[in-house]
Amino acid sequence: MSFSDKARNRDQAIEIRSSGARLYPELLSRAEQENLRDVIRRQIEKAPLFNPVMPRTGKPFTVRMTNLGRAGWVSDKSGYRYQSSHPVTGQRWPDIPAVLLELWAIVAPEANQQPDACLVNYYSDSAKMGLHRDEDENDLTQPVVSVSLGDEALFRLGGPDRKDKTESFRLRSGDVLVLTGHDRLAYHSISRIYPGTSTLLKNGGRINLTMRVAG
Repeated sequence: MSFSDKARNRDQAIEIRSSGARLYPELLSRAEQENLRDVIRRQIEKAPLFNPVMPRTGKPFTVRMTNLGRAGWVSDKSGYRYQSSHPVTGQRWPDIPAVLLELWAIVAPEANQQPDACLVNYYSDSAKMGLHRDEDENDLTQPVVSVSLGDEALFRLGGPDRKDKTESFRLRSGDVLVLTGHDRLAYHSISRIYPGTSTLLKNGGRINLTMRVAG
């Protein structure tokens, strides 16, 4: 059974809460994960991982990142934004692979556009992502689709206010998470990585692919 078949089965989706977050646990089989991993590696060769920094302070993120698609999300001392080219190489971002566009269409039927941005984050064993929400896009009604590859991670999901109570759960390799509806603007974070929980990536760590409509 392909991920297309599984995703079309509504029983495969777990409603995290009624406000819009849903999870497709281990939606991608091991073979599908390996294929996607290899596809992403080839794209990273064209757009190497780089180290973003926080606006104003210049403090580096603990994750390394790159982008696929027409628009790429970047962070530097001047702020957060989308741009059409890699900040180091100056080259345009590679295309979003067809397999990800297919996945988007299946798990996010509420979307009326294809994603034009796919953020690729690589988490080493000690990397984290602070509490934030995805709000740099022009149309905030479009969903966010997140794909996990590699070691497990502890994901925190809050509400539309940074001070809202959060709940935590693990994201495993092959999981697909959709943030839509009220939860489209929910604050969320990656609190920790669990080293050695997957053998998908030769050197360990986690790759997260986040598809968005930047507009």
